[in-house]
Parts: sequence; C-alpha cells; structure tokens
Amino acid sequence: MAAIVKPFWESKTLEQMSRDEWESLCDSCGLCCLQKLEDAEDPDSIYYTRIACKLLDLGTARCSNYPERKKIVPDCIQLQPGDITSYAWLPHTCAYRLLAEGKPLPPWHHLVCGDENAVHAAGISQLGRMLSEEEVPEDDWENHLIFRC
Repeated sequence: MAAIVKPFWESKTLEQMSRDEWESLCDSCGLCCLQKLEDAEDPDSIYYTRIACKLLDLGTARCSNYPERKKIVPDCIQLQPGDITSYAWLPHTCAYRLLAEGKPLPPWHHLVCGDENAVHAAGISQLGRMLSEEEVPEDDWENHLIFRC
C-alpha cells in the first residue's frame, strides 16, 4: 500500500517552504494590492477600497511588474513567512494568513482545485470591479470603500 503524501501546504510550515512553494500560495485575488484606509477614531479598523496599486493589472488582478515592484512602489509590502501574523490587514481569504492561523486552503484555491480562475469565479477577487490609483484622486478614495478588515 502506497503512503499518502500530503501536499506541501499541509506538510510544511510557511518557514519550511521553498521560494516557489511560497510564491504559489498567492491566489492572485489582488486584494493585498488594493489601497486601504485606516479609521482615525478606531486604528484597529482598516477599510479596503476598490482602488488598486498602479502596478496591479486590472484585467488579471496580478502585479504587472512583480520583480521590480519594490523599486517602483517603495511602500509595497513583501510578505515574509515569519511576519504574516503581524499583517492584520491581510484578507481572511488569504492563503498566507489561513496557513499561518493553522486553517486549510479553501476549495476555490488553485492549489486545491487546479483552476487559477476559481478565485475570480468564487467572487473572492475584485477582478472587474477595481479602479487604478492613477484614475482616482486620493481625496476620493473614501468614496470607494468595499469592506472592513
């Protein structure tokens, strides 16, 4: 009888994953690339807007220049395995967050179902509903809130 081999995301910690495994966790929902606003009266409340980073390709919900993103957008946050729990703004559907919290990947995640478009079909991403930060003045971002984290 052959041994059952668990997929890497079930058998390794985030810290144990190879770079390729780590990168493959991203479901390309684009939510982490949306501009977020903090409530001045309640700093624990972070609101997502539908305003996307200028590098986010609105047609694919993927970074248009991932290798150079930190040079072009200096405040772009590069997630690291040991830091995940410190990013309270990560969406509750984020694979990095889910695994850091000891939760399973959802059925629509491409590593589970094999379909990279399932995240969009499930309505998790904002594909088709985002605006570029270059199109909307920052003073108007508040008019484009979509959910609270």
